[in-house]
This record gives sequence, structure tokens and C-alpha cells, in this order.
Amino acid sequence: MRTKCKGKSTVFFADPPRIISGGTIVGDVEAKGPLGSYFDIALEDDTWGEGTWEKAERKMFEHAVRTAVEKGGLTPMQVDILLGGDLLNQIISANFAARELEIPFLGLYGACSTMAEGMLIGSMLIDGGFADRVACAASSHFSTAERQYRLPLEMGSQAVPTSQRTVTGAGCALLSGSGCADKGSLSSVCIAGGVIGRVVDLGITDAANMGAAMAPAAADTLKRHLFDTGRTVEDYDLIITGDLGSFGSELFLMLLNDAGIDAGTRHLDCGNIIFSAEQNAVCGGSGCGCSAVTMNGYILPRMDAGEYNRILFMATGALMSPTAGLQGESIPGIAHGVVIERR
Repeated sequence: MRTKCKGKSTVFFADPPRIISGGTIVGDVEAKGPLGSYFDIALEDDTWGEGTWEKAERKMFEHAVRTAVEKGGLTPMQVDILLGGDLLNQIISANFAARELEIPFLGLYGACSTMAEGMLIGSMLIDGGFADRVACAASSHFSTAERQYRLPLEMGSQAVPTSQRTVTGAGCALLSGSGCADKGSLSSVCIAGGVIGRVVDLGITDAANMGAAMAPAAADTLKRHLFDTGRTVEDYDLIITGDLGSFGSELFLMLLNDAGIDAGTRHLDCGNIIFSAEQNAVCGGSGCGCSAVTMNGYILPRMDAGEYNRILFMATGALMSPTAGLQGESIPGIAHGVVIERR
């Protein structure tokens, strides 16, 4: 029986899990951006002493989890489940990091929506009595993503006007049930509910226009959540999207306006604030790591300090595949949401 659901897609938790800490690691470019001082670890180079970019991303994922667990006053052995993913084939960053962490692991792939997907599933596991503590993590790396999804970096390809820069970063949120007496770096932030996204596809085929591919899914998720709950945009201090960038954000707000919803003054996109205009990221940041580091390093500590009381965080993902693209397929999008409250 669907006793914890509101409408078709929204869930609310009887005993909301707390977010007790977050861990973040970013590359040197991200560290030089507007949010650089908010992250736990900033790399001086994007290989972090490893032989390949992929090994560096795996190391970042692992240490983001370790940082969050340490800030939560715990050890990895005290964490019941690790949820996480990345952008690479077979989510190798998350898989190989989980090998080192030795925490029971459920791998996730939601493209850039993975951070919110993990927080939503982790909250369900805790509220359902299946875990007391869950670590939710996601990572991305500029060089690994460019190599897999677009063109070799050695080609020096020009960025097009709709392109975004994949964030080199890894973030982890540590969730704890109310029955635990854990005291981490965050004391008053909990996940009250969430909304499960649908795959939405408006036929975008341009791999350099992720914002347009994801914006329809973000608009769909928000509209369904408001319909399910009877709430309005004004019930939230912020409506946060993961990495629509400037072009995708414009499309997102336009689609909402067409539905009679004005989210302009309350909308914030992580991809729009992680880089400065001088860094020439064109339409902003993208990647699993974009929302993971921005939420855990910047947004949640400000919320814990009392700046916000309720936010809706919707991480957005473009479910693209190089193989499907070569076969003429379009790029579907998805957006999962979590309702985060200060209590």
C-alpha cells in the first residue's frame, strides 16, 4: 500500500532522515571559481598524482565519501549503505571507489541527476527501516567526460555557444536516521520528501546542448510535484536545478511560464554559479559533480546556518550515449527531486 506517497510521484517521509555532513573535492579550475572557498579539498592538478584521469576521478569519489564520513564523526564501517555513481561506462569511478571503502554498495546511474537520485533512495532506505546511515555520492571529471562523450582533448575543439564545462568534482552527503545520535558538521537539515523523475525527450540530438535536453525533464518534475502536493513555488525558498546552465535555465523558466508557473525569482542553477564569467565556461558547469559539490559545499551549510528553510533540489540528467547518438537517437532527460527542510 502506498502509504507514504502524495499523488502520483511525490513521497514524504514519516521520520525524515537528517543530512549530518557533506564532503567535497574539486579540481583547480573549480577552486578558482566563485565558490572555491566552500569546498573541502581543492586539487592542484586534475590527475591528483595518478596515471590517468579516470584513476584520479575514482580517488576523488573515494575521498569525498571519506571526508563526509569523517565530518559526520563516523568511520566507513559505521555506514550501512553507499549509494553513488558517475558518468563513465559501468560507473567505474563509483565501483572502484566502493572496492576501497568496503561499504555495502548500490551503484546508480542517472547521469547528472545521480546526486538527487541517491539522496532520494537513501532517504527511502532509512525511512523504510532498511538502514540507519547512508552515504550518497557522485563524481565527474572534465577530462574523462570529454574523452568518453565528445572528442579527444588533444584535438583542441572549439566550444560552441550552448556548450557547458563538465565539473571536475566529487561530493557526498551523509544521511542519518533520527534514531541515531550522530552529530556531524550539519545539525538542522533533513530530507522531508522527494519526487521521482520521468524520462522526458523532446528530440534534442546535439551533444553540446545538454541544457536543452534536460530542461523539459526539470520542468516536468516541478510541475508534477506542485500538482501532487498542492504547493506553489512560493512555498520554497529556492528551486535548485543541477546543471541546466544559462541556456537550459532560460528554457526551463520558459516551459514553466507556458504552464502558468513563475519560478524566476526563486530558481538557482548550480551550473550557473560554480564558474565565473571570466572562466569562459560558456553556458556554465555540468556533470554529476556540479550539483554534488555545490549542494554539499555551498547550499546545505548556508541552509544549516538559517538562510533557507525549505528548498527543492532537482538534479538534472541527460541520458546520452555515444553509441545511441551514432545510431541517430535523441538525448532523453530526467530530473529527480528532494525536498530539504531546516528543522
